[in-house]
Amino acid sequence: MKETNKAADNLPVIGLCDRLSFCGAGLRLIMVDSQYYLPNDIGVSALDCGEAFRLLSPKEQLYAHYLSRASWYGGLVVLLQTSPEATSIYVLLQRLFRKQTPVQLESVAAAAGLGPEEYQAFLVYASGLYANMGNYKSFGDTKFIPNLPKFKDLVWHSKAFQDSPSEVEALWNDCSHLLYSLETKQKQLGLGDKGITTYFSGNCGLEDAELAQRFLDSKNLSAYNTRLFKTKPVGEKRCYEVRLASAQDTPCGTYEFEDAVFTVCRGDYAPLMEKVSQNLEKAKAYAANENQKRMLEEYIKSFTFGSVNAHKEGSRFWIKDKGPIVESYIGFIESYRDPFGSRGEFEGFVAVVNKAMSARFARLVSSAEVLLPELPWPQAFEKDRFLKPDFTSLDVLTFAGSGIPAGINIPNYDDIRQTEGFKNVSLGNVLAVAYTTQKEKLTFLEENNKDTYIKWKGPSFEVQDEKENFNFDQNSVRNPETGELISSWYRGSETWDSKFSTIASSYEECRAECVGLYLCLNKQVLSIFGHEGEEAEEVVYINWLNMVRAGLLGLEFYTPESKSWRQAHMQARFVILRVLLEAGEGLVTLSETTGADGCPDAVIGLDRNKIHTVGKTAIQKFLCKLQVHKSTADVEGGRTLYEGYSAVTSDGSHDFLKLRETVLLRKEARKMFVQANTKVKGETVELLEYEGSAAGLIQSFTERFSEDAEELETHLLELSSHDASCWC
Repeated sequence: MKETNKAADNLPVIGLCDRLSFCGAGLRLIMVDSQYYLPNDIGVSALDCGEAFRLLSPKEQLYAHYLSRASWYGGLVVLLQTSPEATSIYVLLQRLFRKQTPVQLESVAAAAGLGPEEYQAFLVYASGLYANMGNYKSFGDTKFIPNLPKFKDLVWHSKAFQDSPSEVEALWNDCSHLLYSLETKQKQLGLGDKGITTYFSGNCGLEDAELAQRFLDSKNLSAYNTRLFKTKPVGEKRCYEVRLASAQDTPCGTYEFEDAVFTVCRGDYAPLMEKVSQNLEKAKAYAANENQKRMLEEYIKSFTFGSVNAHKEGSRFWIKDKGPIVESYIGFIESYRDPFGSRGEFEGFVAVVNKAMSARFARLVSSAEVLLPELPWPQAFEKDRFLKPDFTSLDVLTFAGSGIPAGINIPNYDDIRQTEGFKNVSLGNVLAVAYTTQKEKLTFLEENNKDTYIKWKGPSFEVQDEKENFNFDQNSVRNPETGELISSWYRGSETWDSKFSTIASSYEECRAECVGLYLCLNKQVLSIFGHEGEEAEEVVYINWLNMVRAGLLGLEFYTPESKSWRQAHMQARFVILRVLLEAGEGLVTLSETTGADGCPDAVIGLDRNKIHTVGKTAIQKFLCKLQVHKSTADVEGGRTLYEGYSAVTSDGSHDFLKLRETVLLRKEARKMFVQANTKVKGETVELLEYEGSAAGLIQSFTERFSEDAEELETHLLELSSHDASCWC
């Protein structure tokens, strides 16, 4: 399909073909969903937490409620972190659905000339925007646009427009062009010419990001809760504004650095940060212990004054709070979507302990001191003292942000992880629905593997999720790869993120995935999760098969035009696929074929008899290299290694650029989740649950902010319009 960049009143016709292709006997049209649309049959599942929530005490329910409120208010920040138009689209949709439910709007859509498929496309787009908290996919960072040409007609026929025509028209005018625009730069998130980002003003490039990082390092300031804006120069000096997310908007200071001037100020997202702090203050009254109270006090300081150090203090108390019934974490956490890899996206989660699965993880952690020597690097590259993490399986009540993972390993602060510890969190009810797969939609596997894959995919993920973090003593340590003394290390305020920047997130995900693959070969690990004998071997096989298949699927998230990856996890899995293909000896095979439909297909194979020999050796050697480069701050060596395996070319034994087209042709959209709400009634908390559908997801968001919706939307629009000129 020809790319479209027309005014919203002259939109592309629904159902156009993405490409013409020779399939079967001759030329025929292939009707496929564009990678810039969400398909009408996208999976939508409700996250079930009813039983777990109802087993909480009244005090625990109130604690969970106010933490959830804080998380949801903070989650709105992601709109402002995603794209210039995301906020206006969100507010427009909220106005529509507050006046009329999805069921009521259906008759309006019919009157506006929309057919059933077009109206479903509208519901899918709206639910996608809510689920991703913006109009770019949280997993892959690709823009998605409405798959219907009559969006405006629906808006103009709505009750929201009839009641407030000038306000709704203004919202439409603010977002309608970018709503549909697929200009090259607007197709994906990125820095400079590579894409769109609101972590940086539109006039910033990689050079500006690198300069700002050096400045922040010089002042011992973390980039996690910041954004960077390049302002009008003064004479020949470049000028920048570093904004800290905080409720207070007092200035911090102005500094000269490397022939540039940096002004540091508080107050980014101020109204939302104030809401977060207010609800954390309310949650404090229902805290179960002193660690939880102190944790919340420090978080409140962080969100009030923009202090990452206060958030780190809160994280220290969070680590000390072992085995809470209600678990939570909140703040500017993951840096996947910052094109430079240093700034955190806001997220907040609240979950309830799943005691049965947590017991298995506890046994794994208790075995860690026996398992750690099994890892393929010298003892000197680990910490002198292993800090046992708190490893818990939880059922999610609330996960506010751009997406919901199946597991988390936090905090991300290296100094805390290395000296005080961290927590591993497995989100059980997410895992239960996220990894269910219909056989007919299972691509790129041999037919005789599909039933086994479906049966063991979930259990294999539990065994795979074993992320650890290790340090090294740089005194008298030799590089196990070269035998030479270590010549590089982290200096001063340098951190893993600041040194490895753009590859840090993906590199670390790759290292963690390799640890999981390597340790799952250990019978003791498998036994902890209840897998023995032949069953254990099935779990190992599917764990490894899932990884190589994921490496192929990862090609969806590579952009050939900019030669860049849009998703850290999928880049990591592609790298692992390359490593295992390189191992040779028939361990992994990848063949281009023609599917039953006459169109291009591929089949990936894994020889289960060579996993423990050829596979283990390959992962062992690669994992050791990853660990050494990371531990010694060898950025040059680490980049050369990682970017080499990340390269997607048509050279060599496999044409990965051609295979990418096949992956896009047969891709399945990522599922969306419907989350419950909580509401205080008198002295009790009511749990509001919704059906697992696009309409249910929309209803959950409409009701989530019903009490102060207009005030919130006013704040969001003011924050968005304040920076509107910065993205031009």
